Amino acid sequence: MSAPLIDPFQRKINYLRVSVTDRCDFRCAYCMSEDMSFLPKSEVLSLEELERLCETFIHLGVKKLRLTGGEPLVRRNIMHLFRGLSQHLKSGELEELTLTTNGSQLSRFADELADLGVRRINVSLDTLDAHKFAAITRWGKFDKVMMGLDAAKKAGLKVKINTVALKGVNDDEVDKLISWCGDEGFDLTFIEVMPMGDIGEVERVDQYLPLSQLRASIEQKWTLNESSHNSGGPARYVDVIETGQRIGFITPLTHNFCESCNRVRLTCTGMLYMCLGQEDAADLRIPLRESDDNAVLEAAIREAITRKPKGHDFIIDREHNQPAVGRHMSVTGG
Repeated sequence: MSAPLIDPFQRKINYLRVSVTDRCDFRCAYCMSEDMSFLPKSEVLSLEELERLCETFIHLGVKKLRLTGGEPLVRRNIMHLFRGLSQHLKSGELEELTLTTNGSQLSRFADELADLGVRRINVSLDTLDAHKFAAITRWGKFDKVMMGLDAAKKAGLKVKINTVALKGVNDDEVDKLISWCGDEGFDLTFIEVMPMGDIGEVERVDQYLPLSQLRASIEQKWTLNESSHNSGGPARYVDVIETGQRIGFITPLTHNFCESCNRVRLTCTGMLYMCLGQEDAADLRIPLRESDDNAVLEAAIREAITRKPKGHDFIIDREHNQPAVGRHMSVTGG
């Protein structure tokens, strides 16, 4: 094992999020425009190249890998990558292999994911109302996601629901979501809408709901105790006494999560983003394809980590309604 990755602020980088595709079978209104232009397949790394990159990061001390998209499970032959990476779980080099999904393909893949050592998954779900679901996702099928969640439970996967808090859209469902997650045995995380990418006619100023306001509303009905639970990501957790489950809050705008950031994000084209909320990136596709020597690739990764910033610059631009970051969330996978 090589020396670990340490950024300029002495944070140990041991968590890699990999967007295996920018494509998705949904068009969520806060994430994409409906007429998205996706990357040409010629620019996308092969599964074998993605595996080599992931293995290089594991060699550099990454212990947690999360595959994201777009929607990761729509990538053709994606289980080939999961099977390859699962070998590092068996060896102990990797502590966790997981994914974030919209749930649409879980009926197909839940059993195999569990067999390969995936123990928990995040599922993005913003409403329990089928009509709202159709409006938010534009292309999504609510019943298909519910079937996927049922398949995940039966496979023994621990599920955490990720819900983007949207003012005037799902803020009237908060108690219902908490109750439903309690009944299903799911944890729940609320996320502030992030100002990333042009999403067409939808205005994020109208969508934005501060989670401090949401939490105050939750505490009127539910008993919340601060939790020491740490999933390795940016959420701060509380225990819900009435349900026995956890609620997490991801607050990039009202209270950023940068001081303990231990992660970097790799896109399906080989771009390494050291911060979700900054544009600076390192192109790892060049050293990946120019040399079979992993020492060259490791050197490029280490150089990139020296440029990891202290924090992001997320802000809702109320005057011009411009995204803080030009790329869409689907490019780096959240």
